[in-house]
Amino acid sequence: MKTFRIVVLFIVSSFLALTSFAQGQKAFTQIKGLMKTQEIAWNQGDIPAYMNYYWQSDSMLFVSKKGVTQGWKQTLSNYLKSYPDKATMGVLTFDHLSFQYIDNNNMIIIGSWQLIREKGNVEGYFSLLWRKIKGKWKIVIDHTS
Repeated sequence: MKTFRIVVLFIVSSFLALTSFAQGQKAFTQIKGLMKTQEIAWNQGDIPAYMNYYWQSDSMLFVSKKGVTQGWKQTLSNYLKSYPDKATMGVLTFDHLSFQYIDNNNMIIIGSWQLIREKGNVEGYFSLLWRKIKGKWKIVIDHTS
């Protein structure tokens, strides 16, 4: 009887782990697609469209070497000031993406970014906390260096 319980517990645990892994892979695939759409918007010079994937809330956080910016509107304003034209924006690519699945509604994505520009390339790393809000994945915390 004890062996039977252990076997059942093992089967249930294995099923739950596989289900969680599958859900994490599905969410990661969805978010990678959203990030590809962000790249396209950026490369078309459309910062507001790029920002569509950020949580439009005063609680959204953007962390960089300049400090912490709180709120979607201020983050958008900072992007528009820092990247006033398409030449300054350059061509954006995200790379080396990995993920940490937290649960059905939260995922951390880690990767690198690069801007190819005539006036000089820049690159760095990011960690993003994506959260499913009202059925849609949104960036709620962006730490970019």
